[in-house]
Amino acid sequence: MSKLACNIAGIDSINPFWLASAPPTDKYYNVVRAFEAGWGGVVWKTLGIDPPVVNVSSRYGVHHDRSRNVIGINNIELISDRPLEVNLREIEQCRKEWPDRVIIGSMMAPIDEQAWKELAIQIANSGVHGIELNLGCPHGMCERGMGSAIGQVPEMIEQTTRWVREAVDIPVFTKLTPNITNIVWAAEAAMKGGAHAVSLINTVNSIVSVDLDEMAPTPTVDGKGSHGGYCGAAVKPIALNMVAEIARNPATRDLDISAIGGIETWRDAAEFIALGANALQVCTAAMLYGFRIVDDMIAGLENYLDSKGYDSIEDFRGKAVPNTVDWNALNMNFDTKAFIKPDKCIECGRCHIACEDTSHQAITFDTNEDGSRKFTVVDEDCVGCNLCAHVCPVPDCIEMRQVENGKPVMTWPEHPLNPMRVENVE
Repeated sequence: MSKLACNIAGIDSINPFWLASAPPTDKYYNVVRAFEAGWGGVVWKTLGIDPPVVNVSSRYGVHHDRSRNVIGINNIELISDRPLEVNLREIEQCRKEWPDRVIIGSMMAPIDEQAWKELAIQIANSGVHGIELNLGCPHGMCERGMGSAIGQVPEMIEQTTRWVREAVDIPVFTKLTPNITNIVWAAEAAMKGGAHAVSLINTVNSIVSVDLDEMAPTPTVDGKGSHGGYCGAAVKPIALNMVAEIARNPATRDLDISAIGGIETWRDAAEFIALGANALQVCTAAMLYGFRIVDDMIAGLENYLDSKGYDSIEDFRGKAVPNTVDWNALNMNFDTKAFIKPDKCIECGRCHIACEDTSHQAITFDTNEDGSRKFTVVDEDCVGCNLCAHVCPVPDCIEMRQVENGKPVMTWPEHPLNPMRVENVE
């Protein structure tokens, strides 16, 4: 068995890398190409019933950095606009041809018991391993009372999950929206409804940019724009936090998690696994770079396991959860200082500017006779914020070194300056 083999909601997968419900999984042709490339599974693009789905043109807005690298994508595409019977027939064909790969059927319906149950039964009869309930789409479908219109109401999450659980006897994944005050409430509701696992995050409601000539949000449709779903590398920090909140919440810590949100590399994948994810879903990276990116993800994750002496992803899954705490549990006496390595410094001065203009003024520089500059950290003024290390363009040029101050661990509730101080009683 491969080191990357995993199990989620009772479903075995050859690796944790699945394609998320999106354009890359909308038809037989795409899914077969994905399986040929090495993906362990797919979540078929969301299927629905009446009313009919009609998409618009254009559909994508993009957030670029200054080098035109894609930070994130905003989309206003709806669920599958292909006939339900065609999708179900193609799912059945893929299941027969690729018995070792996972296919999850994503579905969406109005808040109507019969609609959810009937559609779930049809999808289950196509041979899928499980069903994912799309309760997260923040555009188009939510205006019709579906997607995030349901996913933002815990009672509705619980109800729709229970309806599907009553209708089918295969694993049910409840897909959660990040457009909510507290993701734990949504996860707890899914668990109460009987979900075997949760998938998160769905896209973040957003306007990605404004066309200053047309004076409309992008993507523009005949001079108008709308809010859409934001995904890609930019949403990874949001997704990591929400996965961690579910994994460390006592009521949901045993709930299986299919993590989604900005996964582009093996390292991204490993971070989600370390925070408790059982399996992973990828969308934007596959759209930007093609299905073959899974090769790098698989090779990189295998190399990581080998380097750490792990025999499987279960050996490190959730290991970062105990170290993910509320701010009040952090050690107030822990201290670090920045140290600039002279042999690596290229004298760009970015550390000095960041520190100088961020109010700490802890990095000075001297100009030598030959015009070169030497940057020095003033320890007594350095607060250990590590901004200088982040803005430095040279890897490992600035090191944050721990100061051995001999002080005991002290959290904020125990701190002398806290007016609500709690005495540390051993």
